[in-house]
Amino acid sequence: MTMTDPIADMLTRVRNANIAFHDEVAMPSSKLKEAVAAILQQEGYISGYEVAPRGDRPGNLLRIRLKYTNDRKRVISGIKRASKPGLREYRRAHEMPRVLGGMGIAIISTNQGLLTDAEARKRNVGGEVLCTVW
Repeated sequence: MTMTDPIADMLTRVRNANIAFHDEVAMPSSKLKEAVAAILQQEGYISGYEVAPRGDRPGNLLRIRLKYTNDRKRVISGIKRASKPGLREYRRAHEMPRVLGGMGIAIISTNQGLLTDAEARKRNVGGEVLCTVW
């Protein structure tokens, strides 16, 4: 069965694992998912990720290690898909969303690769708003 929105599937897996206090979550890998994971790690929302080959099937597996505080509170309070296949959400550089007044991030797909909302504003580029994380 084909999947119409693999990014929404990734975000749902991360959200569900975070709610259940799992230490890591695995999913099929792609370059876009790896780039999203790299931004989440860079911004401090996850502790790390790795890409490993799957032994039973073709393709790779993306493992994301979730991050919690010392008293086991969640670092990711919420994660939401913004642009969907049925309704894409594009923004110009000066219209980039501010998530919780700058306390969260929006991940933007630009012609310069995936960027956070702050980095897109700084580089003065617009693009598709993939998701918001806070």
